[in-house]
Amino acid sequence: QVQLVESGGGLVQPGGSLRLSCVASGTIFSINIMGWYRQAPGKQREFVASITRGGSTNYADSVKGRFTISGDNGKTTLYLQMNSLKPEDTAVYYCYTITLGIGQPNYWGQGTQVTVSS
Repeated sequence: QVQLVESGGGLVQPGGSLRLSCVASGTIFSINIMGWYRQAPGKQREFVASITRGGSTNYADSVKGRFTISGDNGKTTLYLQMNSLKPEDTAVYYCYTITLGIGQPNYWGQGTQVTVSS
């Protein structure tokens, strides 16, 4: 099993930056893809970004050019560097993993709140 714990959320002004972290533990060897979804109040959960073991990244159009997903050298922590933040980025951000042989997210973190406001 994989356990995920997010952190780094908070309140930031429009145009500001924030870095989210997701610490993974458990059967790390089984992780093939890690990424982030977000959910704003009253809205559907939406894909934000993902990264594969090989380092290939994918981003939602809404965050492309502003957000960067990465992992640390020890492959235990996932990051989401968020720059040029907009009020529309306000949401709870959830870290997820896709394990080997699985085609959709199967482990989720508890979420961390990001609020972009003046």
